[in-house]
Amino acid sequence: MKPGIWQQVLTYFYIRKRDSSEPRNLNIKFMHGMNRISLFMFLIAIIVMIVRLIRH
Repeated sequence: MKPGIWQQVLTYFYIRKRDSSEPRNLNIKFMHGMNRISLFMFLIAIIVMIVRLIRH
């Protein structure tokens, strides 16, 4: 069964434990790391946009 998007997000942020049956190699680690960085940047950008909207 394929995990949902929210389960993947929780896994990226280390809130949910990884599935032990998933393949683990260097490429997947780098992919998850880049996804984690992009999610953090997206959340920071959303927060900045909300702050600017409220202050304007």
